[in-house]
Amino acid sequence: MKPRITVVGSVNMDLVFRTPRMPALGETLHGHEFRQIPGGKGANQAVAAARQGAKVSFIGAVGDDGFGASSLQCLTAEKIDVTYLSTIPGVATGVAGILVEDGGDNSIVLAAGANGSLSATHIAAARSAISAAKLLLCQLETPLATVEAAIDIARDLGVRVILNPAPAQNLSPALLKKIDFLILNETEASQLSGIAVTDQTTARSASQVLSGFGVATIILTMGGHGALITEQTGSQFIPAIKVDVVDTTAAGDTFVGAFAVGIAHGLSVLDASIEAQYTAAMTVTKLGAQTSIPRRQEVLDFMSTRKTA
Repeated sequence: MKPRITVVGSVNMDLVFRTPRMPALGETLHGHEFRQIPGGKGANQAVAAARQGAKVSFIGAVGDDGFGASSLQCLTAEKIDVTYLSTIPGVATGVAGILVEDGGDNSIVLAAGANGSLSATHIAAARSAISAAKLLLCQLETPLATVEAAIDIARDLGVRVILNPAPAQNLSPALLKKIDFLILNETEASQLSGIAVTDQTTARSASQVLSGFGVATIILTMGGHGALITEQTGSQFIPAIKVDVVDTTAAGDTFVGAFAVGIAHGLSVLDASIEAQYTAAMTVTKLGAQTSIPRRQEVLDFMSTRKTA
């Protein structure tokens, strides 16, 4: 049976520009391409989890505009339960302006829009969706107080929590102690730990600091350099899957969504992380957020090809 995962998070419309490089201050560049693609960290992770075989419920907010209607349609097409996706009158749907340079790296500017209107009241109304889930998955593109309310409900109900603390911001040790799985990148780990993460050695040091706050499992993703898994019993590094990079947008979100499904299916942290690495690797070979997230059979075929090569 499909495991149930509930996602609390953001919905954005991504306005994506391909560019030869990042512009300097005051500079105008000719881009190669423009696309409008559904995104938002919460929605991306929900789509990733659904495409990897989970039954997903989504708690979030959109505006009463065209972007909101389009985003709702995209989530519904993935068979994601949008019962608790609220439409906020008179407010714009969240938007992300994304510049993707030829090497695949990106820079992103967010306008939260309706995401900023998601409140603890919305979370309380969706308590049944959290109760029915094996895992609650959260990020930080919605108000922190709202995320904390969701985590508190999950803890009260005995539902395990995955937190992707992105975009990076300071979090209290009291909140971190409530997290079962903390999945973050170098920038986020640096901010939360106070240690600049630049390599495996500093990644281990930062993870040890976070582990000291009481987080059971920490997965520090390092893009093309792999990922470090740290549990109370020790740590283990897993290498990245080498591919030709087109666009890194949503790679982290895809990793998180795929990892959640692996854990919900009963995989070990290591095995769930390895599957998530393969899934994220496929994502960076295509342009865009949700347009690049692979489906389960594609990932299985990719894993089979790579392991027999």
